[in-house]
Order: sequence, then structure tokens, then C-alpha cells
Amino acid sequence: MSQKERLIEQRTHSSEGAGAKTFGERNFGDAELGDARRTKRLVRVADAIMRHPGGSLPEKMGSPTELEALYHLMKCSAVTHQKVLAPHIALTRQKIAECEGFVLALHDTTELDFTTRESLNDRGQIGNGSHQGWLCHNTLIVDPVRREVMGLGNQILHSRPITEKKETVAEKRNREDRESLLWLQGVQSLPSDPKIVDVCDRGADTFEFLEHEINSGRTFVVRSSHDRSARCGHDNAATKVTLHELARSLPSQGQWTMKVAALKRRKTVRKKVEGKRTSQTVMVNRKSRDAVVHVSASPVILFAPKRKRGKHGKTPLAIWVVRVWEPHPPEGAEPLEWILLTNLACVNFESAHRVKTWYECRWILEEYHKGQKTGCGIENPQFTSSDRLHPMIAILSVVALSLLNLRELSRRDDAKTRPATNLFSAEYVSVLSTYRHGAPQPKWTIHDFCLALARLGGHLNRKHDCHPGWLVLWKGWTQLQAMINGATTQKLINKCA
Repeated sequence: MSQKERLIEQRTHSSEGAGAKTFGERNFGDAELGDARRTKRLVRVADAIMRHPGGSLPEKMGSPTELEALYHLMKCSAVTHQKVLAPHIALTRQKIAECEGFVLALHDTTELDFTTRESLNDRGQIGNGSHQGWLCHNTLIVDPVRREVMGLGNQILHSRPITEKKETVAEKRNREDRESLLWLQGVQSLPSDPKIVDVCDRGADTFEFLEHEINSGRTFVVRSSHDRSARCGHDNAATKVTLHELARSLPSQGQWTMKVAALKRRKTVRKKVEGKRTSQTVMVNRKSRDAVVHVSASPVILFAPKRKRGKHGKTPLAIWVVRVWEPHPPEGAEPLEWILLTNLACVNFESAHRVKTWYECRWILEEYHKGQKTGCGIENPQFTSSDRLHPMIAILSVVALSLLNLRELSRRDDAKTRPATNLFSAEYVSVLSTYRHGAPQPKWTIHDFCLALARLGGHLNRKHDCHPGWLVLWKGWTQLQAMINGATTQKLINKCA
């Protein structure tokens, strides 16, 4: 190892405080790859990518020698997606066991587009069928109180199979590779711990999934997609109605004011015209506003669909429905509405509001998917074989978690009192504070450090500005690494002089 590499390794070890393990050691140090040298190489690769998460693989690795070592590691048959992720998942489970309160398991799927990689012949259709790639089903473990990401509980790379156009409902239901099973596989991979709450979007609203959650004793919050037949209450005395009609008839249990963030995205609207279902893509351009929001809840009995699309029984499910809505939106604005299904008893405003808060954390997973693609460039590696690409996806997925958490650390209540050196080395604090103020600031707090980091990424640090997001902090982190590299080089020059 060269003198420069030794300095970089020493700096990596101290980036989160003296004596702390490096990012790579914490998340990949226990990987069982058949040879201790492969594990050490995996750790060094992860630390290098953590220093430079953006850009192409040559930009991440920094030198042709390190890049070649990465390629050689990914070529090894013992280095698989599952084995690379295993130590990180074990670390996440340890954090779950140490947590005293509820822990959220956020489940969702994102598409990884590798359309231009024609040599990857085991890809599946994504989007409207014109693109090729994999579905990446992530299970993110989150502390709902601190809004801190604890790690990945599981990750599944799924290739959509090519099916016959005339496939019957029964044939589709019996296929073991159908997409709806991803939600079941995601929860089944987690430990059976009553403190874990499964939080899912509309994709998990299948009777098969809801039945599994209740029968296995798991707690869940799922956003409703299907307007099923239901009865109010758990005693079968009420008249059968549709679920959404029932939810919208419930009286408010309380209200509060919440900040609605600006949003610009495409949305698919499904309509029923003359008995036929049609879909249309529209652009949603929502402005930021303060909204007065109400919540209501009721016990319901949910009936199984007449046409079985999954493997489930016919016994109705006794659950709770929670509706969160905005009764008086601004003119021209789409009103907020969530209809949520849960097996947590929501007997008062506090319990219904807690279910709403849990579902609200699901947006962390949306940010994580953005971090995978925009921040880490998870779709950029030019591997020609899936066996080499999938372990790389695992590494980049764990890197994306670390800097996503940086945003939450900067927003915590103790950020303005906790010393920056508790998380970052004195060298990092010294270099960044000297750049920002012209002299070292050893008493900087985490809040001070993160604001300065955001300033490097383009945040103006004005009092009326919003808290810096993960992308701005990420850009600042990359800039800081360049500054640290400059300081390392200067040390070498001084030593050789």
C-alpha cells in the first residue's frame, strides 16, 4: 500500500470519530465471500464509494488500480447480491432488537432501467413494456420517533416474466413469480417481532397480503387501493357498503395543520367510462401550503373478493379503516386524502393520528429510491453480466442509506448541541470550518457542520430557507472529499519537502 493510500485509509477510519469503524467495516466487514481478502477488498470498495458516491465507477474509485480491483471482485462467483447484503441486514436486525419502541418496515418497489445493456439477457419488462430492467423491492427499517433510517431489512431484485396474453386468472394466481408476491416475500424475510410495523403503499392492498398479516400476527398500515365490500363495525350487524363510501361517511375525530410540500410529477388517473376502465397520465403541479387536515377511524369487516387473484381464503377480515383528508383545499388544488387499512385499534384521535404518522414516514422510502438513482447512479454501471451487476447494486444501495440519514441528523433536536466531532473526525471539522470561516472551529455542532456542508452543495443558508435536503448535502459531501484529498496531498508534499 502506498503512502497516499495509507493516509486515505487513516482518514476513512477517523471520518466518524476516533477509533470508530469505517463505513465499509460496519456494513460489509462480516461478509462471507470464501476468502478474507475478498472481504477486505469489499470493505475498501465500499469506503471508496462512500467518499465519492456520485458519478461513474471510475469517478467513484479514483484510480485505475482500485477500479480494476473492483471489477475483479465483482467477477468472482462467490460475490453475490445476497452475500454482499447479508452483513448489513444482520446489522439492521441488531438495531431492531436494541430499539425499545415501534419500528417501521417500509416496503415499496422501484424500477431499475438497464434498457441499453443488451448483454443482460435476464432482464424483464418495466414501465409500459418498452424498457428493460429489474424491479427492486426494498424494505427500509425506520425509527418513527427520530425519523432515522436504521438500514435495509431486505432487498429483492425481480425480473418480470414474459406471460401469455391469454393467461387465465387461475394460471396467474398459481405462478410463483407473480409481482404481487414481492410484498409477502418482503415481510416474510423480517423477524417475527411485535414491535415491527409493516407500512405499504397501494400495491400491497391485496386480500392475500392483508390476510397473511393478520394470520401471522403482524401489525400493518396499508393504503387502500380497492373499494371492496365492507361492513361498519366488527359485529356483522351493519349493512354491507363499499369501503371508501364507508370511510368518507365517518365523522372527524380531530384536526391539525400540516405543511404540504410542493410537488411536480406525473400521475396516472384511472376512470370508468361506459363500463370500461381507462387510464390517463396527468401532470400534478402542487404548490407548497399549510393544510387543515382531519382524521377519522372505524372498525370494519372487509369481505374477500368474489374473483380470487391470490391464494387466500373467503373468511372476512376484521380490521380498522383510517381516513385522513383535507375538507377545504385552496381553489384549484387537489384535496389531500389517504384511506388507510390497519389492524391497530384506533379508538381515539391519538391512535388514529399515530397510524397517519407511520404512513407519512413512507415518503422516506421515496427519497431513498431517488438517492439510489440520482445520488449513487445505481443504473450507471456498465457491467455486461447480471452476476457482476447485482452485487454492485447491493453496495450502492447501502451507500445511499448513509447520506440519506445525514439529512435527518441535521434536523434532529440535539443537532444544535451535539458536537460535530461525535460523528465526524476532527480533520473533517477543521477543514470545513476553516473553509467556511477562515479558521478552525473545534466547537462546531452537527447543525453547524451540516449547514456548512449544504453550503458547499449550493444551499444559501438563509434563515427563511428550508432545511437542506439529502441531495444538497450529498453534493456538499462530494465537494468536502475533494478538499480533504487536497489536504492529504499537501501533507505528502510537506513530508517530502
